[in-house]
Amino acid sequence: MKPQRSPKKISLSWIPFICLSFFTLGILFSNRLWVPPESNGQLLSQRRREQELQIVSGDCDTKKTPGQDNDVMGEVLKTHEAIQPYRSLDKSVAMLEMQLAASRSSQEMDNGEASKVVSTLTRDGPPRKKVFMVIGINTAFSSRRRRDSVRETWMPQGEKLIQLEREKGIVIRFMIGHSATSNSILDRAIDSEEAQHKDFFRLEHVEGYHELSAKTKIFFSTAVAKWDAEFYVKVDDDVHVNLGMLATTLGRHRSKPRVYIGCMKSGPVLSSKNVKYHEPEYWKFGEEGNKYFRHATGQIYAISKELATYISINQ
Repeated sequence: MKPQRSPKKISLSWIPFICLSFFTLGILFSNRLWVPPESNGQLLSQRRREQELQIVSGDCDTKKTPGQDNDVMGEVLKTHEAIQPYRSLDKSVAMLEMQLAASRSSQEMDNGEASKVVSTLTRDGPPRKKVFMVIGINTAFSSRRRRDSVRETWMPQGEKLIQLEREKGIVIRFMIGHSATSNSILDRAIDSEEAQHKDFFRLEHVEGYHELSAKTKIFFSTAVAKWDAEFYVKVDDDVHVNLGMLATTLGRHRSKPRVYIGCMKSGPVLSSKNVKYHEPEYWKFGEEGNKYFRHATGQIYAISKELATYISINQ
């Protein structure tokens, strides 16, 4: 779990200054996906092969015997040629999987299949309530002090929380899963806190620091099944939000499809296993030195209904 930190107050009125930019992404639903030209890949492969041959040749010059250099060079070429098709095949399979998912989701959206998926998720429960936005505050078992700080500042309590949902269509909940042990003392503590404040959104998810991405995905999927919202917002429990500014900002994007908004950034794809935050599937993102696609920092961001439904369909 994350170490305890004092709450940091971030007002969304400062977002235009601290963010690089607000981005609206429509690429997830496009049937056209950009594929790098084969010529670039061939050039990179050729250059890499030349560099490998130069290194091996330089090492062999100090200890080679007559005729050995040709044998070593030939073995290097054979090894490289044997490995390269597998890497290319892995990339091709990954690209086809992404194309298939995007195409399938696009067709389902066009054919109204998204509503069928949501109906399937909600058939055993009450009909979804239409609201403006659902805010999920990501929290952990050990974060009681952070939750109390949020309750004492920007999150209404009791009847005011219900009134905000009824009159403004703004739903705010702490999102949390359950412990690995059934009915543990941690789960019972959350049950007691929920009975007092009635502001939790329980997820079918085992809590853990290394499962935060899965938790966020489950939140969007579960929230889509419960509320018919225009926007779904993920917030950390150490961020204090200006609700009025958040509503105003999202309101300006209501007419735009497939909105993804937040403090956008990019960064290098780390492929080395001994580096923190290394990417096990780094090869999906291109050659060495490539960067992740532009994305929002995790403290707070919002996605529109279309993107949340996309996640639900493809989870």
